[in-house]
Amino acid sequence: MTAREIMERADAKLRGKSSRAEFRMEIVRPEWSREIRMDAWSLGSEYSLIVVREPARERGIGFLKRENELWNWQPTIDRVIKMPPSMMLQSWMGSDFTNDDLIRESSVVDDYEHELLGREEIEGRMCHKILLIPASGSSVVWGKVIAWIDVEEYMQLKGEFYDEDGYLVNTMYGKSVRELGGKLLPSLLEMVPADEEGHKTVVEYVQLEFDVDVREDFFSVRTMKNME
Repeated sequence: MTAREIMERADAKLRGKSSRAEFRMEIVRPEWSREIRMDAWSLGSEYSLIVVREPARERGIGFLKRENELWNWQPTIDRVIKMPPSMMLQSWMGSDFTNDDLIRESSVVDDYEHELLGREEIEGRMCHKILLIPASGSSVVWGKVIAWIDVEEYMQLKGEFYDEDGYLVNTMYGKSVRELGGKLLPSLLEMVPADEEGHKTVVEYVQLEFDVDVREDFFSVRTMKNME
């Protein structure tokens, strides 16, 4: 298999045709930590919706992707904000994940060129090590990405994210592999910034279902606003 085909299989496994998820995010800092709980839906790679459930003061905040359009709903100020591509590298609600990580504006398949670097073992599992370089004309937030994909299950168990100058910004670890929605996947994703000691963000899947009955018209600003 080529490096691109490996990434295609890993991406397809994580997305499915459609999905619904409940997950919790813990943002950890040296002096404090806080938790956010969210629901999320997706349809292919073009449609996604994330709605915050807890804490109460942030309940109802929504993020919507419809093809090339991105929207953010802020119920406390009763405002829908259209998000420009320049916001994709910004922190998602103060976490170590970017807006792009959660909303998935860029595609690990179509927006990058792929090179197989070899194999390495991660947490006892042999992985393909793949270099992702931005494709010509693509608008992506990273200068390069290195991904470790399990050779048997096509799970991403590690990812390194570099800026345009080649400096490591974040490392993501996939942990606690278990069955989710009938597939073997990491149930914990841990994002660790390279230059901020004691900082990390952990996303835990509470529930994940694939191939759910959801249509394109579900992914609308009206739906997002009515999810409180």
